[in-house]
Order: sequence, then C-alpha cells, then structure tokens
Amino acid sequence: MSTVLSVSGSPSATSRTARLLRHLNTRLTDDGHRVLELDVRTLSAQALFGADFQHPDIVTVTELFAQADGVIIGTPVYKAAYSGLLKSLLDLLPQHALAGKTVLPLATGGSTAHALAVDYALRPVLSSMGAAHIVQGWFVPDRQLDLREDGTLATEPATTEALHRVTDQFSSALGRAPLLAAAS
Repeated sequence: MSTVLSVSGSPSATSRTARLLRHLNTRLTDDGHRVLELDVRTLSAQALFGADFQHPDIVTVTELFAQADGVIIGTPVYKAAYSGLLKSLLDLLPQHALAGKTVLPLATGGSTAHALAVDYALRPVLSSMGAAHIVQGWFVPDRQLDLREDGTLATEPATTEALHRVTDQFSSALGRAPLLAAAS
C-alpha cells in the first residue's frame, strides 16, 4: 500500500504524543501501510537550531519526507501552538516537502482550550508546504491518554473510537491519493 511517515514533534523522551503516534502506527501497519517513524527530538539540536540544511540528519529527514505518500504530524501543544521543536524541523524542509501528500495533523495537550491549535496553528503551515490533502485533524487531551507500565497506551472508549475514525479516514485518503494524482 502506501508509505507513511509518522513524525513526533515532542521534545520529551516520555512523550504522550509519541506513544499516541505509535498506537496509531500499529493500526496503519495492520491496514497494510509501511510506517516510518521519526522522533524530531533525536535529530541534531545543532542542525535544527543552527539551520544546517546540509547536516546528515536533515538530509536524511528530507529524503524520508520525499519517499512518503502520507505524513502524520503529531505535536504537543504549548502556548496555543505546536512545539518549537517541530517548527524548527518544518522550517528546514523544502518549501513543498508535502506536495502531493496526504497529511494527518494530531495534537495532545493539557486543556481542551488548545484544541483549535490543530486548525489555526498547524494546518496553515502544512498547507503552505503544499499538502495535497489534509484530513481532519484531532486533538487529544492528556488526561485521555493513560500510559501503562509496559509502555503501551490506553485510551477511553470514546477517544479510541475518534482516533480510529480519523486514522481510518487518513488510511482511506492514502488509498485515493494515486487516483487524485493521476486525474490531474
């Protein structure tokens, strides 16, 4: 099927955002997609904050974006916007790094007051990067994400249902992407 790049923009090693992405990645893999995982926090800080476009980490990430049919962008919300770490990466990618791609924006945060960050902070940046189709994004309050001792994630039934719905919509849109590209 399709290749999906799953990007966690969380600076935390114990990130709920990253665990949420891993949970959804499993669903996408079970649906037949090849999923590549990227934790932005593992990239060279010097490259990210020094705008080193030629650094091997940035070159590799640019190649990952190029080979992906779809991209999931996951971020914690801080100060009503996506993480600065994610912003640093997006600023280093080519202007049209998302051209022709289906994108699923996801966010986590401490308060539902941050839910609009997906549509008003993240979506415009993804659109400016040429995304062919940005499916309905989703915000999950931290309190709805229970991290188990074994490292897995548990969610409330309503949260699980909503996440499965947006993930399935993303998966379905990936299946249609080649048809859209062929028609243009």
